[in-house]
Amino acid sequence: MLIIHKMKCMKNKFKIEKIEMKNKTFRLPAELLERMQTIAQNKGVSLNNLVVQCCEYALKNLE
Repeated sequence: MLIIHKMKCMKNKFKIEKIEMKNKTFRLPAELLERMQTIAQNKGVSLNNLVVQCCEYALKNLE
């Protein structure tokens, strides 16, 4: 499932913003990919969604 639209509620207004998405291929260690696939399934999200969230968290929490 790709994140195509970001929904935002502001008081009584509903606004949909389109997020630009691009494709990029990354190589991940097999064990890491297996762990991430398991987590995504257990949490009911797509692997792509989990990867985006992990990257956002890591970048926000860099030293």
